[in-house]
Amino acid sequence: THKVSSVVPTMKRTLVVGEVIEVRIEKVAHGGHFIARHEGCVIFVRHAIPGEKCRIQITSVGSSFNRADVVETLEASSDRVVAPCEYSNRNGCGGCDFQHITIERQRKLKADVITEQFARIAKMEIAVEVESVGPELGWRSRITSTTDKNGRLGFIGSRSHTVIPVSNCLVASKEIGFSELATRTWKGDMRVEIAASNSDERSISLMPTRGESKSRLSEGPAILHEKVLDKTLEVSNNSFWQGHVNAPSVLSEVVRDFAGVKNADHVLDLYGGVGLFAAALIDLVGSEGRIELIEGSKSATSDASRNFAEDTNVKVITGDVATHLPRINSADVVVLDPPRDGAGKIVVSEIARLKPRTIVYVACDPAALARDTGYFLERGYSLVKLRAFDLFPMTHHIECVALFEPAKVS
Repeated sequence: THKVSSVVPTMKRTLVVGEVIEVRIEKVAHGGHFIARHEGCVIFVRHAIPGEKCRIQITSVGSSFNRADVVETLEASSDRVVAPCEYSNRNGCGGCDFQHITIERQRKLKADVITEQFARIAKMEIAVEVESVGPELGWRSRITSTTDKNGRLGFIGSRSHTVIPVSNCLVASKEIGFSELATRTWKGDMRVEIAASNSDERSISLMPTRGESKSRLSEGPAILHEKVLDKTLEVSNNSFWQGHVNAPSVLSEVVRDFAGVKNADHVLDLYGGVGLFAAALIDLVGSEGRIELIEGSKSATSDASRNFAEDTNVKVITGDVATHLPRINSADVVVLDPPRDGAGKIVVSEIARLKPRTIVYVACDPAALARDTGYFLERGYSLVKLRAFDLFPMTHHIECVALFEPAKVS
């Protein structure tokens, strides 16, 4: 006689928006959420910490996962703190998602995310320490704020279109002067872009939240001057610049260290922006070496052209990296700092074809870096070093710098 199994598969319950349930928080997920499960349902929870028992409210439901916010902590983690900012709560500004966690645990959680992404995507076991680069408040030199219909300055709430008026932003650098700007009455429904340089300049650009019109300068210089290491770079309002006040110098030093540039080297600076890394490497290539900077933003390449006007061995190219790379035959060193979605398979293949002796990859998304690391492995390059930096304290964002070299054939 055969025994018939009486195990009935557990049915996944359908959750309802607004429903409040009790859960145990499991682990951090990529994107600043924390994972919990309830009667077969996976839930991404905001404002939690692993190990906590919480009462959560469902904010959205889906077929593969649901979203929720913590409404009450029943068993709090020893790493839970009172958020320094009054707007850092589930109904507040959507900017800082980690203010309720001690800074040490924030960095540990970010390290866990990097480890998990590499294990899942690149099938690699790595351990990394997330390094502090300075204070966790007052670090941000670039802010995009939004005005509500009454012209009050604020930020858009998490997963909403609602502007939350804010009287001060604690992560903004003092040079931004946010609290003074918040006392002004602005035009309604505008994006307000505020940038402060480390040479005491501030500019403010405005653009409507709807429509296609470009941002226009309303106050301050059109070009800011940023001093990095021993050089001063021009950065236009529409050009990308690292947000953390210490990021440009920290990243420049790490890139210089990893790249190992020698006299007479041919260096490629991909997604090179206004030339932050080219400026850090130009003295090392010497008069016989050369740097080719490729960047899609016309604003950034026009800045770069001015920044290297005196350097005849720097060539600035405006255009798509994937389009321009096939025209290049070789390179000794490649530095790349792609946008959040990474370089991708085509660009990685093209870089590997050039057979550089070192590749330095600056990444603001560990998932994209892990994916591209897999592509580099397939193309015969090994991950030799990886450093991670807390360039976005109080948020889930993180910056990594990876060094790849040709794999040693055993």
